[in-house]
Amino acid sequence: MPALAGYFDTSATTPTATEVLEAMALAQARAWANPSSLHGPGLAAAEQLERSRLSLAAGLGCEPDELVVTSGGTEAIHLALLGAAAGLTPGRLVISAVEHPATLAAAAQLQQRGWSVQAVPVDRQGLLDLDALDGLLVPPTRLVSVIWGQNEVGSLQPLEAIGARCRRAGVLLHVDAVQVLGHLPINFRQLPVDFLSGAAHKLQGPRGVGLLLVRRGLALQTQLGGGGQEGGRRGGTEPVVLLSGFAKALELSCATPSLAPLRDTLLHRLLSLPGLRLSGPPPGDSRLPHHLSLLVANEAGLPLSGRNLVRELSRQGFALSSGSACSSSGSAASTVLRALGYGEADAASGLRISLGPWHCAADLEALVQALQMALTASVASEHPLTA
Repeated sequence: MPALAGYFDTSATTPTATEVLEAMALAQARAWANPSSLHGPGLAAAEQLERSRLSLAAGLGCEPDELVVTSGGTEAIHLALLGAAAGLTPGRLVISAVEHPATLAAAAQLQQRGWSVQAVPVDRQGLLDLDALDGLLVPPTRLVSVIWGQNEVGSLQPLEAIGARCRRAGVLLHVDAVQVLGHLPINFRQLPVDFLSGAAHKLQGPRGVGLLLVRRGLALQTQLGGGGQEGGRRGGTEPVVLLSGFAKALELSCATPSLAPLRDTLLHRLLSLPGLRLSGPPPGDSRLPHHLSLLVANEAGLPLSGRNLVRELSRQGFALSSGSACSSSGSAASTVLRALGYGEADAASGLRISLGPWHCAADLEALVQALQMALTASVASEHPLTA
């Protein structure tokens, strides 16, 4: 089996594309210097930095000066929330009940600074309760942060509806687009959002580089001081080589067909296996196009451990996830599935499958066969989970 054929965990991270590695090698050879230096090598680096910025801005529908380079999605989220809040009177931050741990960590820091934090509930598909959001878009709410594409259950929040409500209320909106970037088109000019965060490694780009889009005219206090880079919004020598890779990765993803048809084929096959059912939204406009999430049970309908199934599949050469790869809390039960209304046992039975552009129909069939074997092994060796 080819090396990547069994890798179905792209929501955690992706392998760096060959074209991206080639672009980075070229940048390393030609633009290795500090882009703030005024000599020839420094000017070459500065030129490469701006070429990459222009390419990313064109691909994301934003102005080049609206793009702040960060070390990844986590830093971008912290910069958005802490940087925006620094210019506001402490009030209320509203988030969804299914946010990424990075957003929860930034929210906890705001609480230490005198802010209150309120989570908006979601429905059984992980979609925001818009009526509940309406009730919270009143003083003292000053800032809203929403995960656009949920990493565990694949929910795509109705961003236009959320953004319109925030606009009417005069409340700033940050969107965590880490899972969306590279999988759906993004036009920042047309989105009703103020801040948007993303990371390169989810779309076959390098680790260690991300971005924050900041609407022109909005105040953003730097969280990393230094030499005044990124328009004074983020200190530190810019990662010219990594940004070159990011730009190439976005270019490639924009030219890649949607994975939704392949994903839908896989879902049809998987749901024919006993003990598997879909969690999160059905395929369509409310689900990430490369993403599946399932709950696993035995023939009696009693939940089985998603983690044990992942381990069994790993022994067969397949890489999947039982939930978020961004949390090391140690708990088997997913807090996201609990937020969707599932009990403790069901919340520990989750399985996430996320596809990449290298997958083909033969890879999907191999996964189905391996999963069928893993289910048989799990049922034979495991006691069902109890609530």
